[in-house]
Amino acid sequence: MNKSGPIIIIEDDVDDQEILAEVFKELDYTNEIIFFGDGEAALGFLTSTAIEPFIIFSDINMPKLNGVELREKVHNNEDLRLKSIPYLFFTTTAQQQHVVDAYSKSIQGFFIKPANFEQIKRMVRIIVEYWHECVSPNYVK
Repeated sequence: MNKSGPIIIIEDDVDDQEILAEVFKELDYTNEIIFFGDGEAALGFLTSTAIEPFIIFSDINMPKLNGVELREKVHNNEDLRLKSIPYLFFTTTAQQQHVVDAYSKSIQGFFIKPANFEQIKRMVRIIVEYWHECVSPNYVK
């Protein structure tokens, strides 16, 4: 896990992208924030770049390639798996089957977006700080 790498946000809702952009701006992390509107675009980026992202926040319900399908492709790609990128679902709603499917694909977290901006900011801060403290298999001291 590259703690100084970009934070990838895969979200098809433009309003949610704007809210998350403002959240990260207010939290003032030094990581670049990269948005993708669908899973296919994100997968294309992840498989074609040498960049090692810090963390992936992914919606579940997206066009072209949904979040669970994308997670499976990332998890089954050895090069991406070796990068130890935390992959989290950050979604508006969840059905029980979505949660079960997500964890069956070795997801590192499943979060329901709060409705309130300050609560979203608090949740994102907790998530990012947790992963900043976490040690990964490719950790070098």
